[in-house]
Amino acid sequence: MKGTGSPDRELAVVLGADEQPGPPSNVIQFPGSHRPNPAIANAIRPGATARIFQLKVTLQNIKPPVWRRVLVDASSTLDHVHEVIQAAFGWWNYHLHEFEIDGTRYGDPDPDDDWGPPTVDEQRVRLDTVATVGSTFGYLYDFGDGWSHRVTVEKILPAETGTTVPACTGGRRACPPEDCGGPWGYEHLLEALADPTHPDHRHLTDWIGAPFDPEAFDPADFSQNLRAGRLGALDD
Repeated sequence: MKGTGSPDRELAVVLGADEQPGPPSNVIQFPGSHRPNPAIANAIRPGATARIFQLKVTLQNIKPPVWRRVLVDASSTLDHVHEVIQAAFGWWNYHLHEFEIDGTRYGDPDPDDDWGPPTVDEQRVRLDTVATVGSTFGYLYDFGDGWSHRVTVEKILPAETGTTVPACTGGRRACPPEDCGGPWGYEHLLEALADPTHPDHRHLTDWIGAPFDPEAFDPADFSQNLRAGRLGALDD
């Protein structure tokens, strides 16, 4: 989001969602992307291996929690996992990101970055080589706002014929608006939007540009986000 007229979505509330892992039958089926973007086309594909990772991704430092449950092919490289997380939450993929797994940073290496250990190229690392059932690791999006996500491998499922991955099978609550200032800024935003007498109410209502329901979530937005071309936006 960048000021008035933000691109944030008005999400629909899904009733009856719970935080228990869903069975494989809950896989959302959808065809491959029609966009000529290889990153997106490769992100939506039938299971390429005999295994599917079920991941729960939870935003940190926010209460009540905002989380998503996704299915990804075990052979997915970490850049594809990044794309799946972006689409599942509804982030816009125009900020930097990185994974931290067992003390190693994975992302898009910057040849000019000489601060600390080098970042490992996420396009060269498969998920199943760095994680297994019970593994927990970090995913950081937007180094300024600092949106920290905890990723947990809940299950490894056998791939079924016809199952399309990736998929979003569950979740709770809306993704915070981009550029709202991280967890603290999001808390302030919600307080101001909910209180017409708040000194920042009018300013932030204009800034967000559309009604915002923090309790809203619709798993169908996942495939729509992929097809909308958000992924790879930095390359356009």
